[in-house]
Amino acid sequence: MSQWLVLLAALVLVCAVVLTVTVLRHRRVADAEDPSETPDVIEYMVMMVGVVYAIVLGLAIAGVWEARGAAEDSVQREAQALYEVGQRVDVYPPAVRDRIRNEIGAYAAHTVSAEWPLLVQGQEPSPDGAALLAAVRTDVTHRAPANDLQAQAYQPLLDQIATADDARHTRLDSAGSTLPGVVWFGLVAGAVVTIGLIFTLQIRRSARELLLAGIFSGLIVFLLFLVWSFDAPFGRSGTESADPFRELVPSVTAAQAAQPTN
Repeated sequence: MSQWLVLLAALVLVCAVVLTVTVLRHRRVADAEDPSETPDVIEYMVMMVGVVYAIVLGLAIAGVWEARGAAEDSVQREAQALYEVGQRVDVYPPAVRDRIRNEIGAYAAHTVSAEWPLLVQGQEPSPDGAALLAAVRTDVTHRAPANDLQAQAYQPLLDQIATADDARHTRLDSAGSTLPGVVWFGLVAGAVVTIGLIFTLQIRRSARELLLAGIFSGLIVFLLFLVWSFDAPFGRSGTESADPFRELVPSVTAAQAAQPTN
């Protein structure tokens, strides 16, 4: 199911529940009840609960946003390092250069087509990706520089491969949910309490009050949706977060097309 369909369904459901409860409650209250007689202490408590929940919700959004940004940075750093390796091996003979570039393309294609769906689902990928990257490292490491130009490129190549390997481990560690279950319990419970407290203010069935109740409930749902969406560093579906590999490693598309289909 699309993320937007999830958001729409949640908005409709919560707003419908809130408005239905408001209307049914209004039918049962006494006509003589005066909504202006809400005790000041209740209004103060409702305000304080709303402020505390807003702070917690804001911290949750900031936390998952920061985690997603760190995951995207690791992807960009890994792809950029592989791109640099593919460019710097131009000083090697054509046979060696083409072999290393093909290995980089195979690694990037495997990362996009095989590893990314598992990362989106929060699962541990197979060791095949590490083996493909190790093949690149082996070819570069075991190739002794034949001239000064190759000697100058040798150490930077090793540094870029080490950068790609470090970024790969960071990327794999970033997969999965950022927030623990107890935090999610607190966010959902806080949302229920915060929305439920609006009924202590004795709102009625006027169009203005129903509209405000619906907007407030929809805002809470939308903010929770943001937390849920950002809580997956590599997205909830698709491989759009792997675009740096497609953009910075030109041989990815060709390598993917050459892979046999199951």
